[in-house]
Amino acid sequence: MRRLTLRSVLAAATLFVAPAAFAQSNALAAAPANANPVVAIVDGMKIYMSDIQADAQSAPAQVQQLPPNQLFPLLVNQEVDRKALLVAAQKEGLQNNPDVAKAMQNAANIRLENAYVQEKVAPQVTDTAVQAAYNRDYAGKPGPEQVEARHILVQTQAQAQDIINQLNKGANFAKLAEKDSIDPGAKNGGELGWFSQDEMVPAFATAAFALQPGQYTKTPVQTQFGWHVILCEGKRTAPTPALADVQDQIKQKLADQAVQATLDQARSQVQVQIFNADGTPAKPADSAPAQSGQSN
Repeated sequence: MRRLTLRSVLAAATLFVAPAAFAQSNALAAAPANANPVVAIVDGMKIYMSDIQADAQSAPAQVQQLPPNQLFPLLVNQEVDRKALLVAAQKEGLQNNPDVAKAMQNAANIRLENAYVQEKVAPQVTDTAVQAAYNRDYAGKPGPEQVEARHILVQTQAQAQDIINQLNKGANFAKLAEKDSIDPGAKNGGELGWFSQDEMVPAFATAAFALQPGQYTKTPVQTQFGWHVILCEGKRTAPTPALADVQDQIKQKLADQAVQATLDQARSQVQVQIFNADGTPAKPADSAPAQSGQSN
């Protein structure tokens, strides 16, 4: 029942492809005497160690775990294959095909846009900025209110009401969860552990936080997942989180904010006309840009 938050793709790209994140795979981390030697040449086109390191970084995890004597030749041959395909395509003049040329330009534009965003955002997601945000928003402050709960998830309102009726007659909540709940946590008696209000979808959170310890919902609770019966097992104020526990969350928030500021600044410097699907001018309200980082 955890709430899913829609993150900015650009912010995520900045966080995980920022300069500090360009640590090479263990197999290719050690630089030779020449820091960026040529490792292959295909029709005069040079392939450098930096190309291989970039390939290693974007390779699937299982590939990155290969021993160096397997990973290096694998990636070199991959680059050779790509260059050979490039030569073949150029010999046939495929780059002059209007559709191909347009796709190539679009790819170049996207790469440039992402580089611009990364350049603007990365300096705002530093360790110093993260520490300052932690000091401002977390340090010395109590954590959020939390509830410890169990729940039983079923497909219909009638099923949920039947479970409530059984609880009213003294049935054991955990045993009913194990028997009837369709949630993956059923095997643990429907246990959810401690959670804050913003970690659950709204209808579920509202019902759970309205309960006192020992109480269960007297009417079925509906969410997009189905129908729930919820048992509150405890309430508390969470302790102040350590920096290590929230630093990723802080980085994401800082990145989201920096991306939005970068987009707002870029849009303020250009003239924009928006049209409807039929080509007629859109009303100002219809053309307002959606804000990034909205919850879903």
